[in-house]
Amino acid sequence: MNRKILNLAIPNIISNLSVPLLGAVDTALVGHLEDAYYLGAIALGGMIFNFIFWGFGFLRMGTTGLTAQAFGEEDKTESIMTLARALTVAGLFSLLLLLLQVWIADLSFLLVDASPEVEHYTRIYFDIRIYTAPATLGLYAINGWFLGMQNARYPMIVTIVLNALNIALDVYFVYRLGMHVDGVAWGTLIARYTGLLLAGGLLVTRYRAWLSGYVHTLLLEMEAIKKFFFVNRDIFIRTLCLIFTFSFFTAKSASFGDVVLAANSILLQLWMIVSYGTDGFAYAAESLIGRYTGAGQQKRVRLTVKYCFLWGTGIGLLASVVYAVFNVHILQIFTDQQEVIDAAMLYFLWTVAGPFVSSFSYIWDGVFIGATATGPMRDAMIIAAAGIFLPVYAVGASYLGNHALWLALTLFMIGRGVTLTWYAPKHILRRT
Repeated sequence: MNRKILNLAIPNIISNLSVPLLGAVDTALVGHLEDAYYLGAIALGGMIFNFIFWGFGFLRMGTTGLTAQAFGEEDKTESIMTLARALTVAGLFSLLLLLLQVWIADLSFLLVDASPEVEHYTRIYFDIRIYTAPATLGLYAINGWFLGMQNARYPMIVTIVLNALNIALDVYFVYRLGMHVDGVAWGTLIARYTGLLLAGGLLVTRYRAWLSGYVHTLLLEMEAIKKFFFVNRDIFIRTLCLIFTFSFFTAKSASFGDVVLAANSILLQLWMIVSYGTDGFAYAAESLIGRYTGAGQQKRVRLTVKYCFLWGTGIGLLASVVYAVFNVHILQIFTDQQEVIDAAMLYFLWTVAGPFVSSFSYIWDGVFIGATATGPMRDAMIIAAAGIFLPVYAVGASYLGNHALWLALTLFMIGRGVTLTWYAPKHILRRT
């Protein structure tokens, strides 16, 4: 079992870590420019697109779970039809985002209290990056399908190529051409469409025989559509709560000034780096739990849960230790602005705690997605966001300032893990 988990997890970890690495490079690039508002613009721009794109994360997660179960049942037609439905939904929502881009931008800046400089450069970033929507959502669907097919290598290849190209373009545009946030946005745009072309090429080359299972009349088959949207509805609500929490965090960071916003954005990058690493085992859980659920191999479901938790929480604990030992040195990678480093050190203890306390919720997410038990995931996220995060910040803000944000985020992660652990015997482990 460990070998199967690692065969799926290691490629996912490698590809996942390239995502926050890209964010870290972008942060480091603009963090070494002359003014803190460039870093604030990247933080706010990232927040806006996290809100937009993470909301469609169900195109990856839901596709993985449904495809893995079809794979376990050896149902070739339902497997390829799941991909077809996911790509259709991705295309429709991409078109809608492009049509509504002006309203999305105006609403975003209405809700965020940022300085005029930060807002100006965030708008420049937004106006370019919004056109990555079709490529981003299309990649969610295709990579989710690959994972459901027990193939973690192709998403790794696509993600590494995409992000390596993105990093190279960002460095070229910012350092060689003298661009700033616009260079970062153009690098992302070009890299995303390159990644989509690569993913499509791998799909056609490797799965040509599976593509022959496509039946056009089944694309809108009502029972399958209802199941697709039932699973993805819950994931969508869960993801919106997650996005709201991180967006609220960034928006309130901006209200404390450009320096605190810059410091919080760096510290949040460090949380994300570890989350993407731990998610490698969450993705492995999605693939294997879905496969074994579809095949009715209940004992393997329990073993998968056990070993994914051992690996995932172990990585979280190791990361917490590394952050505790190398704190200032890590911050100096991201910025040479001493006022930002000093501000970040005031709140660094929360970043030390973050990786370990968050790892439980990340692994449970993968387990519940694989089993397509998405209702409890939705409920756990609502409880953590509305019942823990917001009340803790509301009570603590006037007393603790920015520390209240970090306390609320930490308790939010703990709350998710505890709630999902409470739900698991009824919705997951009872099946075994």
